[in-house]
Amino acid sequence: MTALVITVFLLVYVGMIFGGLPFLQMDRTGIALLGAIALVASQVISVEEAFQSLHSPTLILLFAFMVISAQLRLGGFYSWIARRIGSLNTRPPMLLGAIIGVAAYLSAVFSNDVVCLAMAPAIAEICLARKLNPIPFLIGLACAANIGSAATLIGNPQNMLIGQSLNMSFGRYLLVASIPVALSLIVTWCLIVALRYRHGWIAADSYGLPAEDSRNEEEAPLNLWQTGKGLMVAVTLFATFLFAPWPRELMALAGAGLLLTSRRLHSRRMLGLVDWQLLILFMGLFVVNHAMQQTGLPSRLVEALAVYGFDLRTQGPLFVTSFILSNVVSNVPAVMLLLPTTVGEHAGTVLALSSTLAGNLLIVGSIANIIVVNEATRRGIKIDWQEHAKLGVPVTVATLAISSAYLWLLA
Repeated sequence: MTALVITVFLLVYVGMIFGGLPFLQMDRTGIALLGAIALVASQVISVEEAFQSLHSPTLILLFAFMVISAQLRLGGFYSWIARRIGSLNTRPPMLLGAIIGVAAYLSAVFSNDVVCLAMAPAIAEICLARKLNPIPFLIGLACAANIGSAATLIGNPQNMLIGQSLNMSFGRYLLVASIPVALSLIVTWCLIVALRYRHGWIAADSYGLPAEDSRNEEEAPLNLWQTGKGLMVAVTLFATFLFAPWPRELMALAGAGLLLTSRRLHSRRMLGLVDWQLLILFMGLFVVNHAMQQTGLPSRLVEALAVYGFDLRTQGPLFVTSFILSNVVSNVPAVMLLLPTTVGEHAGTVLALSSTLAGNLLIVGSIANIIVVNEATRRGIKIDWQEHAKLGVPVTVATLAISSAYLWLLA
């Protein structure tokens, strides 16, 4: 049975690395689900064990904020924000600063993926209309969304998992993380401006040519009532997370339920915007990782590494390993692998910051990056891995250096 668990585990994480398996039309979600099915069907773990391995507080919190974000998307809030930024009569560096600031702020409260999905099309079209090179603005959007999401325990899926699994204080984490996040955003703006200064901000003639699969989507107009409802629930939840001792997932679920009881927006439309693929990915990985933990091999590996001076239960090795794994298997699977070794006062903060900031290094390091690149491609804007790395690598190195130095001072 142990051999089967190891085989399934390795196949699943090979799929996480490459985004699929040879000869199979499956993405990461399908691979994780298939791995869980194989373990349950072979009776390596029982159905009851599989259900118990699912961390329901994380899944509930993630689902609830997907519903809240769906409310704001259908209310036209995100596209309205992007258009307001684009209407600013300011120089390109200041426009970039506005995009970075707004994207980071929104991503700290809502999902960074949703913010990029909603804002990237509008930012691309605004840049093309103003004859600006859209690449630094789009990469800046993705970087800022990733960095801003690290500021809170609800900014991205991996932070939700860390916060819920380790029962971390929402306010204490915000207080600690806000400083390196703020410094990282300033440095990101400085780096992009400095690196783009010699190339200029004017768009090349090739930008904006329609891609083969490009299609115009009708943006939802701003609906003040629907947007107001979504913002009211989000602000209320944020305040209660800070000051109330109630379970975060239950408060968020109540807020989502309140938004679903609408006379105007059909629940089918709102639930259609929920990222069920991500929820299933979480479930599959929970089951696969639980089966692997039951073998005792991960704990033995941690002990063996500690003997050789690389103890994952200490801050430095955890930070480095999180950075590497996040760019190999992506940040959510990396966090799931490392959570059992996360002990200590600031260990959760170390894991949250390192796994999130690592996502800016390469396009595949973050779903937010992939969303921005895909939206750009649909509008005839090519952002390949080299183009992204020109900005992503220095931003990642600088922001990780800031965070590691700050966390070292706290230790």
